[in-house]
Amino acid sequence: MSAAPTETDALLTVDQLADRTGVSVRTIRFYAGKGLIPAPRLRGRTGLYDAGHRARLELISELTALGFTLAAIEKHLARLPHDAGPEELALQRALLTPWLPEDGEELSRDDLDRRAGRRLSDDDVGALEHLGALILHDDGTVRVRGATALASALQTLDSGLPPELWRRSHALIEKHMSALAEDLMALFQDEVLQPYRDRGRPAEERTRLAAALSRLKPITVQGVVATFGRAVNRTIRDRVGGSSQNG
Repeated sequence: MSAAPTETDALLTVDQLADRTGVSVRTIRFYAGKGLIPAPRLRGRTGLYDAGHRARLELISELTALGFTLAAIEKHLARLPHDAGPEELALQRALLTPWLPEDGEELSRDDLDRRAGRRLSDDDVGALEHLGALILHDDGTVRVRGATALASALQTLDSGLPPELWRRSHALIEKHMSALAEDLMALFQDEVLQPYRDRGRPAEERTRLAAALSRLKPITVQGVVATFGRAVNRTIRDRVGGSSQNG
C-alpha cells in the first residue's frame, strides 16, 4: 500500500505550477510581485507553491478570460480573505464562470462570407450585429460570438421578414432578459450568498455551494426557455380567444 501524500508532495516548484496551470513562469512571478498571489514558501533557495497558490492563479486566469483588467482583478482579490483556501477560491470561480459560453472568433469579411455560404452585404452584417451574432470592428473584421449564434442569425435573415422587426425583437428580448438577470442575481445574493457570509463562510458549505451553482446554471437557462415558450403559447391562445369573441 502506497503512503498517503504528505504536505511536501503537494508543494510545486514554479515550473511545475506553470505546467499544471498553463500560466508562464514569468507571469506567475509577475503576479507574485504584484501581490495577486502570495509569495512562495522558501525551502533553501527554492520557492514552493501549494494548492492555495494554484487556486488563486486559476481564479486570476478565469477573471482574465472574462475580460477583467488587471486593476479590476486586484480589487476583486483584495475583497477576499487573505488566507482564502482552495475551496473558497473554487467557489469564487463558480460564481464568476459564464452561464453560457461566450468564446468568440475573429474573422475577416471574406471568412465571414465563406462561413455564411454567400456574399453578405453591409446591411446583412449590420443586421447580424443587431441580432447579437457578431461584433463589427472599425477595420472591417468581425468577432463572431459563436457558430450557433451565427447560424441562428443567418436563418433569421433568410426568414423574409423585415430586418427592422428582428432588430426590435432582439432589443425587447435583451431588455427583459437584463431585468430578469438582475432580479435573479439579487435573489441569489439575498437568499444564498449573504446568509453564507453571515454564517462566517463555513468551510463545510463551500464545496456544496459551488456544486449547487454548477447545477443551477443549466437548470435556470432551460427553465427560462421553457417558461418563455409557455408564455408565448398562452399569449397566442388569449389573442385567438379574444379575436373569436370580438368576431
